[in-house]
Amino acid sequence: MSRTTIVIAAAAVFVLLAGTGAVLAYDSGRSDTIAAGIRVGAVDVGGLSSRAAREKLDARLVRPLRKPVVVVAGEREFTLTARTSRVQADVDAMVSEALRRGREGGILARTWRGLTGGDVEAVVAPRISYSSEAVARLVNRVRARMSRKPVDANITLAGQRVAVRRSLPGLAVDPRRLRAEVQRALVSDTAAPRSVRVSLKKTQPKVTTARLARRYETVLAVDRAGYRVTLFKRLKRVRSYPIAVGQAGLETPAGRYTIQNKAVNPAWHVPNSAWAGSLAGSVIPGGAPNNPIKARWLGVYDGVGLHGTTDRGSIGTNASHGCIRMLIEDIEKLYDRVPVGTPIFIS
Repeated sequence: MSRTTIVIAAAAVFVLLAGTGAVLAYDSGRSDTIAAGIRVGAVDVGGLSSRAAREKLDARLVRPLRKPVVVVAGEREFTLTARTSRVQADVDAMVSEALRRGREGGILARTWRGLTGGDVEAVVAPRISYSSEAVARLVNRVRARMSRKPVDANITLAGQRVAVRRSLPGLAVDPRRLRAEVQRALVSDTAAPRSVRVSLKKTQPKVTTARLARRYETVLAVDRAGYRVTLFKRLKRVRSYPIAVGQAGLETPAGRYTIQNKAVNPAWHVPNSAWAGSLAGSVIPGGAPNNPIKARWLGVYDGVGLHGTTDRGSIGTNASHGCIRMLIEDIEKLYDRVPVGTPIFIS
């Protein structure tokens, strides 16, 4: 039978019903049938009774909601169960809304649509609720487990050895994006997966391993116990020199410092200390016979520095008043290779 034939036959029936006052009875008899073309989400419920629509929605929409949502982050999995999320669907409200949408318009329009097989073409939004607090707790758990702050590269020096701590990128989770994806998975129908893969964003450290070598173009490491000072260029050991360090009670201070100043044949500003005797507080010109600071000076901290000495026998001992003594030929070689601002580690 062609569409035209169906429409003509329907028109005849429609006229007959209208003429006999039976339109009301016909419309009332279809009050529990959802109009063709109506869907609840992705589920077609058109032409079904309210009971049949409930059964179909239970199978196609409600049952999938009972499956847990699995969040995958790297090699870890985080599960949000239906019980924890308190996800539930209001099937009665969805069926009632589908019936109502199908009965919009006048009684004659509904009757004509029913007789001619017309569709309403309406979509009822699924009414699904869940606990926002449970979703937030899941997102926070993922962030706590998967987020990682970036680690800056750094160096530590012990004795005559330099150890490099390599940089490490951090990991960050976008909480808004993850929350939205979990919410979509919670209310998804059977056509959509109930799993979420977390996009972990790498965050770069401020100081990478490559930048570390440039930052530490020159480094000095003083090993007091081994009586050596070692020069590093771009974190590679270049040369080691013998030294003397402070005697008991006047120890060379340990720690991390920088080269504060430099001088050739410097004057000696004698400290106001008991050991200085009558010279305390005076200034001995550079090159003077009674000036113990020979050839070069690399100032470190509070009057302490590296300098040359003519007392060659003191090298390899605790003999100074806190300074780091070097052979004259060694301090002259080192001097030109160490700029002001160079880090110096004294251990």
